[in-house]
Amino acid sequence: MTALTMPARPKHDAGLRPVPWRRMAWVTWRQHRAALGGVAVFLGAFAVYLWLTGLQMHHAYTADCHPASSVACTLNFTGRYATTGNVVSIFVQVVPALIGAFAGAPVLARELETGTFRYAWTQGIGRRRWTVAKLVLLAVAVAAAAAAFSALFSWYNQPFFAAGYVIPFSTRLFGLREVSFAAWTLAAFAIGALAGMLIRRVVPAIAATLAVYAGLALATALWLRQHYMAPLVTTKPNLPGSAWAVSQWYTKGGKFAFGAHGSGIANAVNQLCDNGNSGLSPGQCLSQHGYTVWTSYQPASRFWPFQWIEGGWLLALSVLLIAATVWLVRRRAA
Repeated sequence: MTALTMPARPKHDAGLRPVPWRRMAWVTWRQHRAALGGVAVFLGAFAVYLWLTGLQMHHAYTADCHPASSVACTLNFTGRYATTGNVVSIFVQVVPALIGAFAGAPVLARELETGTFRYAWTQGIGRRRWTVAKLVLLAVAVAAAAAAFSALFSWYNQPFFAAGYVIPFSTRLFGLREVSFAAWTLAAFAIGALAGMLIRRVVPAIAATLAVYAGLALATALWLRQHYMAPLVTTKPNLPGSAWAVSQWYTKGGKFAFGAHGSGIANAVNQLCDNGNSGLSPGQCLSQHGYTVWTSYQPASRFWPFQWIEGGWLLALSVLLIAATVWLVRRRAA
């Protein structure tokens, strides 16, 4: 019987001399330095690109966007860099998922798949300390790297915000800034670690991590985020340019008439406004016939509260997932 095939008994953990946390941190680094190095190289290369292109964008904005509403700003800045900014944001969207899949999922899955975990459990570490050392230290490392990267990404996008091209609550940017990006990266890592523990095979765990993360991110962006705080409601036709319009609808006589989009408004405009040939805009036409448009929105002043709310529940979710992973490791029979 070898160390790799010898059953690991949880009862024996208490009789072994605990390995110091400092040594466990060193072992974790030795085991996962390739993954951490890959994350560092990936984010570092991306950061260099953001820094170089960001300098060009900031210079172009300073030269052409005074004021930001000028034609020169639209042509020379927004027209030149908008597509690049959109493409960059799409790539950044997948960064947390990739970190969770390729740095989080293999942490436990690789050793469980190959059976080397049995050796670790017989070295005076114990399964609980072994798991906590791996998950907590790696989670802190990837979250810190993501926080630094998101600060640079926010700087990169400052000219777009100043020019009014995007708003603070932009769906493609909100989760990539400041608090949210680090929290999403941490959550992706925790999802990957739990998937690795449950599936115990690296490749399926990677696939599961990507699928779960995509579903959570999509549900948050499309439904959950807008409910962090009760939206404000107004009948003013023009919102501040930085506000997030959540929904619109029409009322007549104090009762709901139809939504601001879809067949309801189209039919009303066709019936009341001579099929749109009256020379009035749909809003003006409907207003003349007693309809009132209502808009629920989130003001730009709520950006930071929303960031902390999103970061808070993602942190709580990550802690819960890591705790569940540790519990499953302790309950698992070798």
